[in-house]
Amino acid sequence: MGSKIAELLNKTATKIILAIVLGFIAGALALAVAGYDPGTSYSMMFTSIFSSPQNMIQVLILTMPNILTGLSVAFAFKTGLFNIGGEGQYIVGAIAAVMVGGVLNLPPVINVIVIVLVAFVAAGLYGALAGFLKAKFGIHEVITTIMLNWIALYLNNYLVSLPGIGVKNTEYSFPIKQSAWTNVLNGWKTSPHGQAYLSTHPALSTILLGTDINYGIIIAIVVAIAVSFLLYRTTFGYQIRAVGLNKDAAEAAGIRVKKSIVMTMFIAGGLSGLAGALQMTGTLPHALVTLANQPGYGFNGITVALMANSSPIGCIFTALLLSALQFGGSTIQMNLGAPSEVVNIMIGVIVFFVAVASMFTMISERIKRRRVKIAG
Repeated sequence: MGSKIAELLNKTATKIILAIVLGFIAGALALAVAGYDPGTSYSMMFTSIFSSPQNMIQVLILTMPNILTGLSVAFAFKTGLFNIGGEGQYIVGAIAAVMVGGVLNLPPVINVIVIVLVAFVAAGLYGALAGFLKAKFGIHEVITTIMLNWIALYLNNYLVSLPGIGVKNTEYSFPIKQSAWTNVLNGWKTSPHGQAYLSTHPALSTILLGTDINYGIIIAIVVAIAVSFLLYRTTFGYQIRAVGLNKDAAEAAGIRVKKSIVMTMFIAGGLSGLAGALQMTGTLPHALVTLANQPGYGFNGITVALMANSSPIGCIFTALLLSALQFGGSTIQMNLGAPSEVVNIMIGVIVFFVAVASMFTMISERIKRRRVKIAG
């Protein structure tokens, strides 16, 4: 019985679930100390999400960029790299999307494909720069990606301030053309036929016209499945995981470690850039915004990847959880006056215990190996 419990506790999913439970307990304690009833707060946090279709859709809209930036960080983790540059890569992808999408006016589907590819490559090259500096000169990726974040942030601010790009007396750039929008039924809902139909279907009208519902969440889930396949079902995936486990052994086996590092950071950067591009094509104002209005999706990716233990499929669920917590946190702040920072406490505790559980697993495995060695 004891061995079965130990085996169950050693499973990654069990550790993550326990970490989430502990996070909610910590959040409850923080609410209680602040003078708020945890039961009422948590009840409002989650019932608010399901209180209307608009709220559920809003959570899904928040989930899309969190999935992709989480995948970016998780993918880099597999090669032993800590990509803190998701925010900068996200912004570069958004910049590329707006610069191209504001000029091109191709047929809708083709326009979106071109914009997404350009954004992926631009952000990928931005990420690959950190990978190159790591592979060629041994400069730690944490340092370079932090610096690149700030470069991207201030480049974004500079572009928005330019007369030909920024809209006068606003904190936005010019928007991308409507043919590049990925909103659900984008053309139909604004057509005379669509408007006539929606006028007799108020519930559908509220969803299509009252929210930024778009195809981004579907694309993000497909990308997560594709990344999982790439990591665990391809030779390239095997190589980068081998580099992450032991660079020296991987090099001895004939794997080009430096190339793997650069390629990993290119793909990781591209994933964050894809999030930026889909955010521009799928949500208002379909334009760049200044630093003060940046939502921080790139930094959210670190939390998503850590909570998912770097599992690509796990990133889907942890991104959904994070988005739900953030949405719910803002709700209890507006309705109860409870501090939304409680959500940050919960997330911090969850990440902490996931990390601690991983550390204990590594220690127990080392102890087992030593015992086997001594016994042998």
